[in-house]
Amino acid sequence: MMKEVVNESFFRVQRFSTDWHANTFAGSTVRKMTRGMWAIDLFNDTILMAMLPSVVMLVGTTVLLAAFWPLMGLVIGLGSVAYIVLTIVLTVKFVAPAASLSNSWDTRTGGALADAVSCNAVVKSFGAEKREEQRLDWVVNKWQGRTSRTWNRGNINGTVQMATLLILRGAILLTGIVLWQQGLASAGDIAFVLTSFFVLQAYLQDVGMHIRNLQRSVNDMEELVELNAEPYGIADKRGAKPIEIGDGAIAFDAVTFKYGGHIKPLYENFSVDIKSGEKIGLVGHSGSGKTTFVKLIQRLHDVTEGKILIDGQNIADHTQSSLRGQIAIVQQEPILFHRTLADNIAYARPTATRDEVIQAAVMANAHDFIMTLPKGYETMVGERGVKLSGGERQRVAIARAFLADNPILILDEATSSLDSESELLIQQAIERLMTGRTTLVIAHRLSTVRALDRILVFDKGKIVEEGDHSALIRREGGIYRRLFEKQALELTKGLVA
Repeated sequence: MMKEVVNESFFRVQRFSTDWHANTFAGSTVRKMTRGMWAIDLFNDTILMAMLPSVVMLVGTTVLLAAFWPLMGLVIGLGSVAYIVLTIVLTVKFVAPAASLSNSWDTRTGGALADAVSCNAVVKSFGAEKREEQRLDWVVNKWQGRTSRTWNRGNINGTVQMATLLILRGAILLTGIVLWQQGLASAGDIAFVLTSFFVLQAYLQDVGMHIRNLQRSVNDMEELVELNAEPYGIADKRGAKPIEIGDGAIAFDAVTFKYGGHIKPLYENFSVDIKSGEKIGLVGHSGSGKTTFVKLIQRLHDVTEGKILIDGQNIADHTQSSLRGQIAIVQQEPILFHRTLADNIAYARPTATRDEVIQAAVMANAHDFIMTLPKGYETMVGERGVKLSGGERQRVAIARAFLADNPILILDEATSSLDSESELLIQQAIERLMTGRTTLVIAHRLSTVRALDRILVFDKGKIVEEGDHSALIRREGGIYRRLFEKQALELTKGLVA
């Protein structure tokens, strides 16, 4: 059950939207899943291994005493029920709310730890270790306060339980004395009842402890249950089939799209056609809609109206995994797994042979630097690839795209922020990679789009200019020309300086 719970949760988390992941701490999500997994273990052990035997003994002893002495059985039965009801009420109404709050701060502690550890390079760069320690200390202090309150409430609950048992013991003793005075019970009868109650009391104490454990396990599972109740955001249609992409022609057909919470759409009745094998540059100011354009093609968001077609197929009618599995992406900041270089390159096609992996690395101008490493292709790259330089990570990402050999390629300014030598090697690899593929290039530096077939200039969710570089640069007052001249002027100033 624990295995299935964590697998199912991971299945859902993997399929949550990019917006969900962008707004959620990875460390907090992991904490919710692992804490919920172990809560299942405690819950099952409490119900099956502890609670069930205790309840059986409790009921059996009460029935035995009632058969021997009905009045005594009634006192013990009512007292036991009152004890259990009081324990449940205190646990659910008094302890559980505090436990839920302490768990939420435990989750935040996990998120704060993961955030600081994963960004350790930035922490070191600014000498901010003390600052991060203080930040974590504030979170942990909050957690400590909430957890201490939960612990104190648990102690109060235990004290009330013990007091209730003492009252029940006194009631039983008083009942026994009254019956003895009336000649309805002998000293041996009293001894028998008290001995039986001491056994019963131990099981009542156990039941109280088991109820607290149940409450604890339920509290620990709450956030996991909420996680599993979270909607996917982007879901496949029932019966959706894999998409088959051949030529890679893309069409936006009267698309309207707005982000959740926004009143005004970014795209409204937006249409554009991209031919098979065409190399397209996407240019525009930040927030103009070019990044959203490629996200919609990947179906990281669903359109509000209209449809997006690839080779005449509406992508909303097909499975997301099959769509994204046929689109190769080289991001501006490529992310690598803390695995070997061979594993990272082969992530695009796990069935690839070592020779195919090496061939992809050669095409990406990555093979030479890989072979200079002590373990070559078996070198571990560090979390998110931190052991490699920016240019090396970029070439590994390009090798991954070569190995994928997908009909559609998306490039998010893969040569920005690199030294001249790395930029030249990567530019050569990209030119080889674009051959024979429908290519979309998100361009921040306009020098990278000069040789493309067509450039789409975005402004406030509209394509306001389109054409090749030579046509757009001659357009008086055009956005593209203005951007190009601004970048050329900045470059000239840099050279003069």
